[in-house]
Amino acid sequence: MQAVPAQPSTKGVTLTEVREPQPLGPDSVTWKFFGGWHGMLIGLWSGSMQNMHPKLGAAVWEHSDFFGERWQRLNRSLYPIIGVVFDGTSDTGHEVRDYHREIKGTMPDGSRYHALDPDVFYWAHATFWYGNIRCAEVFGPPITEAEKRQLFEESRDWYSMYGVSTRPCPDTYEEFLEYWDHMCRNVLEDHPAVRTVLDISQLPPPPWMSAMPQPIWKVMIRPTERFFTWLTVGLYHPAVREMMGFTWSGKDERRFRLFGKAVNAFMQALPERYRRHPRCRDAWDRLSGRVPAQAPLIQTPRRNLPPESVRGDAMHYCPVTAARRAELPWQSNETGERTPTTAVVTPASQPAVDNR
Repeated sequence: MQAVPAQPSTKGVTLTEVREPQPLGPDSVTWKFFGGWHGMLIGLWSGSMQNMHPKLGAAVWEHSDFFGERWQRLNRSLYPIIGVVFDGTSDTGHEVRDYHREIKGTMPDGSRYHALDPDVFYWAHATFWYGNIRCAEVFGPPITEAEKRQLFEESRDWYSMYGVSTRPCPDTYEEFLEYWDHMCRNVLEDHPAVRTVLDISQLPPPPWMSAMPQPIWKVMIRPTERFFTWLTVGLYHPAVREMMGFTWSGKDERRFRLFGKAVNAFMQALPERYRRHPRCRDAWDRLSGRVPAQAPLIQTPRRNLPPESVRGDAMHYCPVTAARRAELPWQSNETGERTPTTAVVTPASQPAVDNR
């Protein structure tokens, strides 16, 4: 295939060239680098990079309620997103895909967009899998060139779990890097959806800090916004920084690298299970025997559910009833709720290995 991709397709939900799902497992490099809590540090990078795609930005701006309940939407969305890698079944990928079936509309120039346009959907995936590399390069754990290449190869298997067209997928890591550079230099655009992602100044306290007095939160949020904007700018491709009007000095880069080393040191000092998102941690617990292999999937806490008025909307991940919900690593995840969610399917080919 060509290194520089064609312009985005207007065929919307075309599902040709769909690969057979290839679940990843504990022997994969993706399981090593994806699903850690330090990945939250690249959250603004991932969200803003996605929204810089003209059609994806338009879809988010017109259809998403992300900006109305940002904390809850972010925290609950992580469960199926991470589950595509760790659940061992393509059901989770198909679930994520189906949330996007009705997201479509018209661009300002009259052209159409659809969230399942292969080029649009692949761009979102690219920010997820390539985010592993950007995160590891800055915040650790240290990543080798061979691991970067293996992550690319596994990203194709990861993408197969969605059951969508693989037409936009580059064939080699070199072609992907050319694709990424082309997108950053020639396709991505500034958009209100991008600026709104970066503007966290009006955010309320996250749900787990809801008891914090508003005056204290208002004092905290301004320097927090400046810091995370700076961190995100450090992660951007140079062409994206220029397009967005940001500057970056040698001094910024040195401080950026020092902060990244401090994050890595802190993460390595934590117990392994504490470093991981609950959906990721739960997958490892199944393999070690800590959790029964066929236990229902762990779901988001109730505090992250969408407003009751939209819980029936097909666009939302909304486990109103779940047999298991995420709690702290040392707490039970059993809820006592009577209607269980789908049990995980652990691929028989994956060894039941406890990595710790």
